[in-house]
Amino acid sequence: MGPHSRWLKISLLSLLALSALSGAPVRGEPYPARPVKVIVPVGAASTPDVIARIIADRLAQVWTQQVLVINRPGGGGIIAAQTAAASEPDGYTLFFGLSSTFVVLPETHDKLPIDLHRAFVPISLVSEQPLLIAAASMLGVNTLSDAIVLAKKKPQGLLYAANFRGSLPHMAGELFAARAGIKLIHVPYPGVAPALNDVISGRIGLIVETMSGLSGAIASGTVKALAFTAAQRLPDFPDLPTVSETIPGFETSGWFALMAPAGVSDEIVQKLNRDLRNVLGQSELQQRFQTLGTYARPMSPPETVSFIRSEQDRWRPMVRELAKTP
Repeated sequence: MGPHSRWLKISLLSLLALSALSGAPVRGEPYPARPVKVIVPVGAASTPDVIARIIADRLAQVWTQQVLVINRPGGGGIIAAQTAAASEPDGYTLFFGLSSTFVVLPETHDKLPIDLHRAFVPISLVSEQPLLIAAASMLGVNTLSDAIVLAKKKPQGLLYAANFRGSLPHMAGELFAARAGIKLIHVPYPGVAPALNDVISGRIGLIVETMSGLSGAIASGTVKALAFTAAQRLPDFPDLPTVSETIPGFETSGWFALMAPAGVSDEIVQKLNRDLRNVLGQSELQQRFQTLGTYARPMSPPETVSFIRSEQDRWRPMVRELAKTP
């Protein structure tokens, strides 16, 4: 072997060693060749976390690689977004984006530490999830109309529980109050468990949450489901009416989207999109989603971008109005 050949061999070995140490992908290696992380902006056992773990499990089976869900709650999602955006754009760190993070934060914070729309490349929408308006059984209402009538008798306002200020449940509650012509007072909670404690005890009259968060309390009879915020009745809950049956045109749903840090190659984006769409097309997964009150909605990357922009346009007036109130 001549000096030039030995130098070339040493250089290639050095490059491979550096790639292994840095975690950078070796050119030509199949993706993914090692575990993938999915950063979720909420705590463990919350609905988005459960959905993310279902997706992670299915992708792990497809890839025969570990897919690790990392919880980074706080800041309305900005802490997790910062962590994901700062990662190498190599497809090995992904972000599980929530509607409230992308719809609310840019409108309510003038100086976010990152530009959410430039920091990520959408892979696909994962699912949409209608919310549920429910009442404490002690409140004595059986329908949404009953709740509206009761609230109109309370000019001081009726308390309702929802997630943090600016969350989609909070915005849905405010939109419902405005459309129904009633006064509701938002009481923010960090999670569904403490909120349910106060609703079940009767200290709070109403709650806006997901079906998965309320199903146990509804089954036990301590909380009464009143109406879904979906456009139509859900096939898994045909006896539960929609808000639009009482307030025509009312509809809102939360959504989840899988994203990658900006700069990731289009080849990886397309690979992720194909595999995620295949996973979301599995009938068993769709049935499991439906038991959680969520519905798979795969899209192409451009369709996902357009969808997020349309959601921002739809909610911008309400978000800005909420930002003005103390």
